[in-house]
Amino acid sequence: MVNSSGRDALSGTFHNEAPKSPWGGGSDKGDGNGSGPRNPWSVPPEGRRSRAASASALDELWRRARGGGGGLPGMPSGARLWLLILAGLIGVWIVYTSVHPIGPREKGVVTFLGRYSGTLDPGIQFTLPAPFQLVDVVDVGNIRTENFPNSGENLMLTGDQNIVDLAYSVRWDIRSASDYVFQIADPRETVRATAESAMRNVIANTTLNEAIGEGRSKIEAEAQVAMQQILDEYGSGIRIQGVAIQKAAAPSQVDDAFKAVTAAQQEAESNRNNANAYAQRVIAAAQGEAAEFDKIYEQYKLAPEVTKRRLYYETMEAVLANTNKTVIEAPGVNSYLPLPQLRRGTATIEGDTKGGAK
Repeated sequence: MVNSSGRDALSGTFHNEAPKSPWGGGSDKGDGNGSGPRNPWSVPPEGRRSRAASASALDELWRRARGGGGGLPGMPSGARLWLLILAGLIGVWIVYTSVHPIGPREKGVVTFLGRYSGTLDPGIQFTLPAPFQLVDVVDVGNIRTENFPNSGENLMLTGDQNIVDLAYSVRWDIRSASDYVFQIADPRETVRATAESAMRNVIANTTLNEAIGEGRSKIEAEAQVAMQQILDEYGSGIRIQGVAIQKAAAPSQVDDAFKAVTAAQQEAESNRNNANAYAQRVIAAAQGEAAEFDKIYEQYKLAPEVTKRRLYYETMEAVLANTNKTVIEAPGVNSYLPLPQLRRGTATIEGDTKGGAK
């Protein structure tokens, strides 16, 4: 309801008493003696109404809208008006809860009074209005990524009783929208807990050198298979796309000691390789000598005396080749033959013989 000042302003507006009127120049008294009809906005013949009895146009409209009058011309009023408003609201509610636009990478899980009744494919789909049928739209095309750890270190015990600081990520998406909605309460936390459990199980059967070295791809594959197996047992409707190890190293507290141990292991491996190479050379030489001895033995079986003499001479030649030799003369034995002089004497005799012949 308007206040008294507003009522006065409206009263002054609606009770216009200007002498000139669009209804003609007749008398304002409306007694029929004038030249035109009475001005409807002028004071009626019975006189000015009291302020308490006169109602403004806005008050009248409000009263009619509340059912106290006939309403606006051509419009329903009272209970009929409220019925039409209620019907409009119900229509909007039905349209809003029955028409469902499903995106190309989405699925709609439909429930009928709380029970699963079907899955909607992409497009404009229709269902019964709520609360009879409800639709939960799930993005099945989005590949989600979980990083481990969220912060700090992620220490795990290896199979050889060492500790490794492991950081990795898991990529997953939704394979079955209905299982994803109904089978597990918190899908993201389930994926994280499954990933932690599967990775720790794989690392517990892996050595530290494999974890920080060439065994990463094997660890990733085994963790992915283990995670998928656990989630399938839950009926989660989740598919693991892949596991990627981002960092695998010793804890920071023992990093220096670990590097020293690693250097010592590398040095030991190098020494072991050198020893193996030397052993292979010695074995190869021994095998060659054994093969040579077998050949000589075959010859010895054919001619023992000749073979023994030849071996004796070859052995003495090998022994005396690099030693100082002392010649001792024995009675009746010519222990030294001057072979160079004999060669020169022979050459001189041959020259004289050729000259006499001439």
